[in-house]
Amino acid sequence: MPSPIHHTMSATEWALLVTLSMLWGGSFFFLAIAVGVIPPLTVVAARVALSGVLLYAMVRATGRRLPTNLSVWAAFAAMSVLNNVIPFSLIAWGQTEITAGLASILNATTPFFTVIAAQFFTRDERITAARVVGVIIGFGGVVMMIGIDLLGDVGEHLWAQLAVLGAALSFALSAVYARRFSRLGQPPLVSAAGQFAAATAIMIPLSLVFDRPWTLPSPGWDVIGSIVGIAALSTCLAYIIYYRILATAGAVNLMLVTFLVPVTAILLGAFLLREHLSAHHFLGMAAIGVGLAVIDGRPLAMLHRGRVA
Repeated sequence: MPSPIHHTMSATEWALLVTLSMLWGGSFFFLAIAVGVIPPLTVVAARVALSGVLLYAMVRATGRRLPTNLSVWAAFAAMSVLNNVIPFSLIAWGQTEITAGLASILNATTPFFTVIAAQFFTRDERITAARVVGVIIGFGGVVMMIGIDLLGDVGEHLWAQLAVLGAALSFALSAVYARRFSRLGQPPLVSAAGQFAAATAIMIPLSLVFDRPWTLPSPGWDVIGSIVGIAALSTCLAYIIYYRILATAGAVNLMLVTFLVPVTAILLGAFLLREHLSAHHFLGMAAIGVGLAVIDGRPLAMLHRGRVA
């Protein structure tokens, strides 16, 4: 039996969500380096292939095996299309024309799409007023923190922006779809490995046909490092955590990570690179915190109990 969904996340689930945001926050910057030199489909093919190899090695190292059931592999294939092939390719192509900051703002629409998808495709993650209000406040915080001036670029490179929005929609649908893996009895590590094995089988032929990577110049070490980083950290490790959160916290809570991605990216820049934090960064972070608190529900419940007492 799969674990019940916790609409209010535990401290462990929040900690995992923050960790996931740090891992995914790096993906936009790794991509910005890689797609400047390598075509998007080849970047995605390298990302999923290396991730698949690492995950399979981890599966074998832990004494597990990939399933042989065809219905499970059909689910892996569908998940790989929704969660890897479509969104990774759209974001990689979109970032050839728009900045990582704007891409992360557009990607932060994922919780909107997830709330809607969960309403139609799940029985235990229905739309509530608190979730809608919290998502709106959180998205406003993302825009405020990254910089409202970036919205001045909206309207330019329209197709690239629509591509990232399409990726956000695909991520939302995949998060709802992925809940079936816990019902199928697949542990997070095996689910991630199967998903990326299927994605590799799809992306490598696409890369060979459209990008002809053997004709490309050899990439520099910075590009190679960015691909290794996005595969090992932003993909392999991230998706083990992804399935762990999904199994107990559900799709809507999981996709709140897209609000935290810009926060962790900016804080890491401040602490590791000595980048300056401005007032709008702190205001945006505060708004995101309020939005997450509204969605979580516990702070409001505690405040209500205090008033009643």
